[in-house]
Amino acid sequence: MSGPSRSSAGLDVRRKQILFRAWHRGMREMDLIMGRFADAEIGTMPEDDLAEFERLIEVPDRDLLAWITGEAQTPENYDTAVFRRLKGFHTHTSPIHV
Repeated sequence: MSGPSRSSAGLDVRRKQILFRAWHRGMREMDLIMGRFADAEIGTMPEDDLAEFERLIEVPDRDLLAWITGEAQTPENYDTAVFRRLKGFHTHTSPIHV
């Protein structure tokens, strides 16, 4: 899948904007990581978590990808519950291509 699977219908303007931004980051890998997480979570995310997710959207792609993959240590001020959920959302314990 290469684009949103969730419709923005029924979302408030802020959530629609966040969903769009999550899918249009610049680096395709980050579009998939942030976009799929947003598809799954955006409808039920509390306001505080939305603010934190928006803050993560502002992080440059290469930095955020390095934190998610473990190539670089996540700065303490970004190692939040939302970041850990995002990172855990894309963790695989077995091969993804079987």
